[in-house]
Amino acid sequence: MRLIVAVTGASGVEMSLTLVRMLKSARRMAETGPAGTAEKGSRAEPCEVHLILSEGAKLTWSLESSTPVSRLTDLCDRVYEESDLGAVISSGSYPTDGMIVMPCSMKTLAGIVTGYADNLVQRAADVCMKEGRKVVLVPREMPFSKLHLRNLETAAELGCVIVPPVLTFYSGQKTLQDEIDQICGKVLMQFGLTAEGYRPWTGT
Repeated sequence: MRLIVAVTGASGVEMSLTLVRMLKSARRMAETGPAGTAEKGSRAEPCEVHLILSEGAKLTWSLESSTPVSRLTDLCDRVYEESDLGAVISSGSYPTDGMIVMPCSMKTLAGIVTGYADNLVQRAADVCMKEGRKVVLVPREMPFSKLHLRNLETAAELGCVIVPPVLTFYSGQKTLQDEIDQICGKVLMQFGLTAEGYRPWTGT
């Protein structure tokens, strides 16, 4: 599987590090057992990750995280500048399985829903949408204004999947990392993948 991961300037950029780590250890859900645990002998299928790190994301990372951003970029197979509109992922003739924008800023959301593809994040999303490939947006803002909600509704109508980073309590999450694992696990589910750290509901 080949996925595009875009990190934009909204708060929560370090969630993308967990996301990429999980993508690199992902397994097909059909090959997993109860509660998302891998069955004995199942085969891992790590993703080929193409990363777009926006200038806003770099700034937010420096403000929010003490972890070097190289920890993220070193995990990825290809890394692009958002200004690189000549990148291979800007063309629909280059096959991918879809795109994840995590976190997705409201500026990026607005650009995606209007087709204003003036940087590689928006262009790659535009390409995935026109080619019928899945686009998952992880919008990070609070509270949402009416304009934000209108844009999110439009994105959903255009076929994007909206996965806001909402806290989960039903599977016993105790730490911030537990919550991030759960959010990233929900994103992976959209591509038929699962990874260690995600705790699906197994019933009462």
